[in-house]
Amino acid sequence: MKIFMHVCCGPCAAYPVQVLRDEGYEVQGYFINPNIHPYREFKRRLGALRELSEIINFKVDYEREYGLRSYLRQVVFHEDDRCPLCYAMRLRPTVIKAMAAGADAFSTTLLYSRYQKHAIIKEQCEALAVEFGIPFHYRDFREGWQRGIDMAIEMDLYRQPYCGCIYSEQERYDKKERKRLRMRNRD
Repeated sequence: MKIFMHVCCGPCAAYPVQVLRDEGYEVQGYFINPNIHPYREFKRRLGALRELSEIINFKVDYEREYGLRSYLRQVVFHEDDRCPLCYAMRLRPTVIKAMAAGADAFSTTLLYSRYQKHAIIKEQCEALAVEFGIPFHYRDFREGWQRGIDMAIEMDLYRQPYCGCIYSEQERYDKKERKRLRMRNRD
């Protein structure tokens, strides 16, 4: 069975790819991430994924266009609800590409991160599976969070300090913004 997987970055792919291969699946990756800012970060993540693909012999298709403008056009004025918009910008093209590649199912490395909105990702993928008629291979990869980190360190892959979007980068530095988000998430 061939699983076509959206890949957000090399470190987040290491564990899911290993698990799926250990279970007998053929896994092909697809890098499409218009949310990543700045351009230097985008290039570093492309490089780290290329390194991973060479180390573990992992076939990956790359969307090399820096899509910041299209990302911003969709999320501006929706900053507090940007994540579902961002997921859709990456998952829909992944499904289309999976179908073109003749995959049996699709998935995403976003399901590995403890910092992503897992339930929303799963819901969107399930809806896309129905819409396009291709199965979504669900797996909660968060169980291997530390193993994935260890794998990335062992392979000396660049590990990013934020999800990639300009807003996430700001939240990393802005204590007031982090406090506001914590208060909002309590409600």
